[in-house]
Amino acid sequence: MGQSRLSNLLNSLRRKEKSETEMSSGNGDRSLIVGLGNPGRKYQENRHNIGFMAINRLAEKHSIDLTRVQNKAVIGSGQIDGHAVILAKPQTFMNKSGDAVGPLAKYYKIEPSAILVVYDELDLPLGTLRLREAGGSGGHNGMKSIIQHLGNDFPRLRLGIGRPPGRMPPAAYVLQDFSAGERPIVDDLLDNAVQAIETFLAEGIDLAMTRHNGPVVENK
Repeated sequence: MGQSRLSNLLNSLRRKEKSETEMSSGNGDRSLIVGLGNPGRKYQENRHNIGFMAINRLAEKHSIDLTRVQNKAVIGSGQIDGHAVILAKPQTFMNKSGDAVGPLAKYYKIEPSAILVVYDELDLPLGTLRLREAGGSGGHNGMKSIIQHLGNDFPRLRLGIGRPPGRMPPAAYVLQDFSAGERPIVDDLLDNAVQAIETFLAEGIDLAMTRHNGPVVENK
């Protein structure tokens, strides 16, 4: 290996080590934004994965690379309107999401009030968004797992996917892809979710709830 290439590699490793040290040092201004879903290509367009979709949309808008794997999650760190954030997509499968979120929160010393979890909600009509500052799982298995690690007192952003038609089991419905007719509504919902997260970071959960809760069409 040439001297110049070796020097570049060492400098890169030093920068990475410095970044990781700064990220883990504990910072009251940093937030953890978590989107829930299932890992793997076959799940990526499922209704159950709208939390992942929201994180991807947010990361793309703010040029945050989701490339690191840590504590059973794909993560990226950066700035959103001057606020330091860590974005995370647990890779544990939905039912064990807390096995990623709990250790990430502990490692980066982030209090529950600065953790926002984004996930799908059957009991909200498609296109509806709801922020809450705390609460139970509502029967969502990913949230049940996170609550086991963090308790109930952390903000959450629920993205409505609607109830299954007829007698279709909910478990089958959430693992279906959004239909072609639903996709424009989903696209608007994801844009609205990004705006809600930005407001949460800049202004806090109370103003975010006031400004963004409701159907997408009411937030245009």
